[in-house]
Amino acid sequence: MKDILRHNTTDETVLVQERLIKNPLIKEIRRVLGRVENFKERVRSFYFEVVLSAYQCPKCGGQLRMSGQSECACSCGNILDPTLAFQQSLCCGVRLVRKTFHYGCSKCSKTTPSRFIFDEKLFDATYFREMMRESRERTKRKKEEIRRLLAESRSNVLQLMEEPSLGSIPGLIQDLDDFIREGAIEVCWFPFDAQPDFRMNDYHDHIISNIGWGTILFSDIAPLIDDHRRDRVFRFITLVFMQNDREVELTQEGTDIWVQKIYNEAYS
Repeated sequence: MKDILRHNTTDETVLVQERLIKNPLIKEIRRVLGRVENFKERVRSFYFEVVLSAYQCPKCGGQLRMSGQSECACSCGNILDPTLAFQQSLCCGVRLVRKTFHYGCSKCSKTTPSRFIFDEKLFDATYFREMMRESRERTKRKKEEIRRLLAESRSNVLQLMEEPSLGSIPGLIQDLDDFIREGAIEVCWFPFDAQPDFRMNDYHDHIISNIGWGTILFSDIAPLIDDHRRDRVFRFITLVFMQNDREVELTQEGTDIWVQKIYNEAYS
């Protein structure tokens, strides 16, 4: 059905275009527009011929002709901007300089209309190339500054000279116990080399896959092992190390924690 409607619509469009082409009024309008454009081109050529007749080539004294927008040439090969070469400002009577879309007085910067531009705006290609170059350089410097700030914000490498021990931090055991809201925790349960079910790299990858580039609550991170109590402790320990490495940012929210991934150049 859609194909039939599309086909019918196309046929109607073709018929309308054919009728417009055959319409005598449309034909005459096109002819009039062509004559207007031709007349405008002849007027432009005559205008420049009259204006340039008062000037000669600075090199050989030959006759000048317009060769481009605000550009004239001589048969000797000399090409110049006639506005800069022959025209002075009306305000101060000094030479003109190119601005973004116009010419201006080199002394007071007041805009001066050019006698050598016919119904056109001046477009300074050199100016815009320079602006684009400066814009790219500013963007490059900004990126380099961000890299430098990120590099300086990173903490130094943590060198573990001995096995981590939860008992070495006063009050940590009690805080962990309060956090999981269960009974007392025995320090002897957590020697790193005696617990094959705690592999920090596995928890690290699991946490990263859960939070993505957004923010997630600690309680919403799925457990890795069946013992949910031990799993919460392992997740928390892993997050503490990840925060020290500036991979995540932890924010207390009541009895829960918001976990947010930190963007840095390593993930770009």
